[in-house]
Amino acid sequence: MERSLSMELVRVTEAAAIASAKWMGRGLKNEADDAATTAMRTVFDTIPMQGVVVIGEGEMDEAPMLYIGEELGTGNGPEVDVAVDPLEGTNIVAAGGWNALAVLAIADRGNLLNAPDMYMDKIAVGPESVGKIDINAPIIDNLRAVAKAKNKDIEDVVATVLNRERHAEIIQQIRDAGARIKLINDGDVAGAINTAFDETGVDILFGSGGAPEGVIAAVGLKCLGGELQGRLMPQNDEERKRCIDMGIDVDKVLMMDDLVKGDDAIFAATGVTDGELLRGIQLKGGFAESHTLVMRAKSGTVRFVEGRHSLKKKPNLVMND
Repeated sequence: MERSLSMELVRVTEAAAIASAKWMGRGLKNEADDAATTAMRTVFDTIPMQGVVVIGEGEMDEAPMLYIGEELGTGNGPEVDVAVDPLEGTNIVAAGGWNALAVLAIADRGNLLNAPDMYMDKIAVGPESVGKIDINAPIIDNLRAVAKAKNKDIEDVVATVLNRERHAEIIQQIRDAGARIKLINDGDVAGAINTAFDETGVDILFGSGGAPEGVIAAVGLKCLGGELQGRLMPQNDEERKRCIDMGIDVDKVLMMDDLVKGDDAIFAATGVTDGELLRGIQLKGGFAESHTLVMRAKSGTVRFVEGRHSLKKKPNLVMND
């Protein structure tokens, strides 16, 4: 893939973030998601690539745009798989909470797992703890491994977990081990990526969330030298059959190379609301300020990009009430 593609993709997540940020705190999550999706799709049309959506807003009959199988880009340039979440954290934006993102990931054609839309059990860590974790191991063993890898006492290790009733046992085991917890209400892509940055104060992610988000997070962690392990969690016979039809072994632990193959992938995320890693969109009169993380696995380059956007010159991002 061309290096210039990284900065082109920044424009995509910036547009989605700005469009959805205008709905922040209004209690209208669907409107926020629609705004992000429309803006993201519009800018994708200008990107020099031959993209196919492998993770998106749903099947063709479920989503008007950014559906699985949709072709994106100008039709010129590299052939790539595209995984998108135009607004990771629709509930966050509706409530005005933390860590909502507009996020996407791309890799060479055929290299991203076409993950079915179901739950995935996950464990994620940053570079220091790579090769030290095991999704099949007890919680306390993984906490001890991370503590040793990062030269910390287990009492200083911070785990992040989605605040869900289904995670009550995991949360109790973390507390019984003496580690600390940062509960998040939504947005486990941000939770996974945060494990690779010391300034976020997060060391490890546990628990189940969306499988598509697991693939996107895996791309981000591949760029950062981190690790994510996952296991699909079909909730019924229909979901299990879907996995079989897609050729996915439900019982297999999905490692990094199962989630994203090859050595080249790009991850981009723009903050919609403030988080530990990225600032949210700031609307100031006729301008919007953005803060974006863009990374490429092949080069190991990590960039934080600040943008200032004239809304008068980008009328497609202006919300129509």
